[in-house]
Amino acid sequence: MCTYLTEKVELDGAAKGASGWFTLTDGAVYVDHPYHACHEHTVNIDFTNPGEGPSARVAVELTEEAALGLIEAIQKALAAAPPGLASAGGPAPSASA
Repeated sequence: MCTYLTEKVELDGAAKGASGWFTLTDGAVYVDHPYHACHEHTVNIDFTNPGEGPSARVAVELTEEAALGLIEAIQKALAAAPPGLASAGGPAPSASA
């Protein structure tokens, strides 16, 4: 069922769209009818940079099961990364540095 609720999040990353790589600044997640996926409803995720115009957008349409699997995979990948690596964009500085 469509919720008509959109969860927005500020992002700091990069994505590759139709025009190449762009800096991500925004994300939106909502449950709605998909544009392309062959399902009644999907979890839709938009990765965007509004400052770079409409070509700076990557859209994803996932089933509920796939979305939950993605959440689990992200959590596992972050848990397996060395402390500070995923959140700081590189290895944590050593105590002697």
